Amino acid sequence: MGAEHDQHDRDQYDRDQHGHGHGHDGHSHGVSADADRRWLAIALTLICGYMAVEVVIGLAAGSLALLSDAAHMLTDAASIVLALVAMRLAARPAGGGFTFGLKRAEILSAQANGLTLILLAAWLTYEAVERLVSPPEVTGSLVLYTALAGIAVNVAAAWCISRANRTSLNVEGAYRHILNDLFGFVATAVAGLVVMTTGFARADAIVSLVVVVLMVKAGYGLLKESGRIFLEAAPAGVDPGAIGDAMVARPGVVEVHDLHVWQITSGQTALSAHVLVAPDRDCHAVRAEIEHGLAHANGITHTTLQVDHVAAELLTVGAPQAAGGHCAEPHGAVHREQPHGH
Repeated sequence: MGAEHDQHDRDQYDRDQHGHGHGHDGHSHGVSADADRRWLAIALTLICGYMAVEVVIGLAAGSLALLSDAAHMLTDAASIVLALVAMRLAARPAGGGFTFGLKRAEILSAQANGLTLILLAAWLTYEAVERLVSPPEVTGSLVLYTALAGIAVNVAAAWCISRANRTSLNVEGAYRHILNDLFGFVATAVAGLVVMTTGFARADAIVSLVVVVLMVKAGYGLLKESGRIFLEAAPAGVDPGAIGDAMVARPGVVEVHDLHVWQITSGQTALSAHVLVAPDRDCHAVRAEIEHGLAHANGITHTTLQVDHVAAELLTVGAPQAAGGHCAEPHGAVHREQPHGH
């Protein structure tokens, strides 16, 4: 390409890096990382303190619903710890053999958190079925008042987390986890009221099964999303085929293959592809245009594009697809420019 084109590429790379840095460093709405950690730490203190109280009262009242709520609060605490740890790890630069840094430690923690939810749900289901068959004595007033206090604590914790940077998927995940727990406390309060007014002790076990459903749903969601990331699948809602078609539709692009879209960690999507352009087009200009389109249309700014001029035989109308690939064994679909008039 020559020295001028190489210098143009380096200048463009520097501009891209400068522009991308704004998006990844700091928070666009002005909330500092220290403020995030402070609000999350306050929420974590509220949840852990109340969780300990709830376990003691749950044992005293003989309420499985309170104990299941406490188990759910344990997962809330784990999700906040996960967010705090992820903030620390994300700030560490990549080095040595960890070329992406330690960003996927968050995903390992998410899998452990999801598995714990499923195991706790299994244990609570067993206990609930036993109590449905042979219901123990439950102190309804203790259950009701403890659940009402739990609602207040969860509202306070949710407010604290809402003050942090919820554009972070870690923080947003913890926020939704706590809001989800509110339904469990509301159901437990209803169970306490039923036991207190009617003496129907099985209401406690029935409500614990409602909490189990919430735990299974949250655990399955964590395992599914973290599994997608470990399997290098495209993020949910992202269609690599549509992205490839959009890339090949740009002026000068003849073919796109070896297209890969995956997540480094939650909220950080990466893309790589081999792009072939017409012989009369500037490879660097086409690459910059594709990167700009990916950033604005798909929000993907971590891209690695190999851009080459197309071989002469690829320009022949009706050339077989198998022979058309620039690589010996292209991965995935091959996106080619459609002939005019078709």
